Amino acid sequence: MMKPRVLVVDDSAMNVELVSFVLGSDGFVVDEAVDASEAATRIGTSRPDLILMDIQLPGLDGVAFTRVLKADPHTRDIPIVAFTAYAMKGDEARLLEAGCDGYLSKPIDVATFATRVRSFLRTAVSTQPPRAPASPA
Repeated sequence: MMKPRVLVVDDSAMNVELVSFVLGSDGFVVDEAVDASEAATRIGTSRPDLILMDIQLPGLDGVAFTRVLKADPHTRDIPIVAFTAYAMKGDEARLLEAGCDGYLSKPIDVATFATRVRSFLRTAVSTQPPRAPASPA
């Protein structure tokens, strides 16, 4: 079985380092991007199974970037989990409305973080329609 690939989009080096360590220790392949532009490049070169999206990004913010990805037929099925320290009332509903498939708040609980991320992968797999078998070339 292949290791799940997660793209962490966050401009905080400390957050990225911690998340990469925790997920990498639990069998994930972790790619990193500091902003939407770098994330778009990473998605084009190695498609992630899930994106952890910081909401407060320089340039195009995480909410706007999520809307871009969900509007694109090539990326709309990638689960995007909002990953933010901004946990004010109404934020989760706003982020889900923008297209996020889930919400995780910072700081992370290192004991449960990988399990929580993995649960978003299982949810995404169980809700996707079955794909037609590829026809031989």
